[in-house]
Amino acid sequence: IVLQNCHLAKSWMPKLEKIVESFSGNASIHPSFRLWLTSMPAKYFPVPVLQASVKMTFEPPKGLRANMIQSYLADPISDPEFFDRCQKQPQWRRMLFGLCFLHAWLQERRKYGPLGWNIPYEFNESDLRISVRQLQMFLDSYDETPLAALNYLTAECNYGGRVTDDKDRRTLVTAVLNIYCPQILEDGYRLSASGMYVVPTDALDSHEATVEYIRQWPPVAKPEVFGLHENADITKDLGEVDLMLKTMLLTQAQSGGGGGGGGGWSEVI
Repeated sequence: IVLQNCHLAKSWMPKLEKIVESFSGNASIHPSFRLWLTSMPAKYFPVPVLQASVKMTFEPPKGLRANMIQSYLADPISDPEFFDRCQKQPQWRRMLFGLCFLHAWLQERRKYGPLGWNIPYEFNESDLRISVRQLQMFLDSYDETPLAALNYLTAECNYGGRVTDDKDRRTLVTAVLNIYCPQILEDGYRLSASGMYVVPTDALDSHEATVEYIRQWPPVAKPEVFGLHENADITKDLGEVDLMLKTMLLTQAQSGGGGGGGGGWSEVI
């Protein structure tokens, strides 16, 4: 049995907890029975259910390079038939590269806290997938590249549907305009002010060549690629350390028990 999006049924969570508790020691349950649950992170999700479960989580890879590589190795871009099907291959491969860069850029910007986004939006792979399919469909349907339509669908619908802050929306619209523009179809189009990230020419000849080109990027992107000052790294690093220490303290608090022989801080870690 698969129960999807459990976070949408907040009032039903106590009942789910009781159902899962009833599984323990119940001989009438078939040995092959399995219960799968999917959920976004939610504070009201029953902790006993998590403790009794085998947990799997999916998070975007850390870093601009790793994020780009994952996008190219995921469906539908990794499908050779889909990748080579577009009738306008030069425009398709350049704009696809720019779109994947945009997706990684939007996700990585979250790590800078309020400097990146006023609200930390959960941009995910579904946003990229629908944008990729729309890009190919529009390129095949029109003689001229419909940049205005692509900008609207990507910035206002696919990704913009999650954005509620007006300043964040302005940032998103500007970022999409920098990708879906006539200049991206020219050689050597810069994706960052420093020129560290550009839309390649020869590396777009094949899917494998594009992935290999991305692997040559530095593993850690500098703040300038996001339009931020170098000191923005301080905010990002402090945030990561703060999250790590809070997680450690939470682990320590939950590991306390009634026994007298509690371990020290290093043992808890």
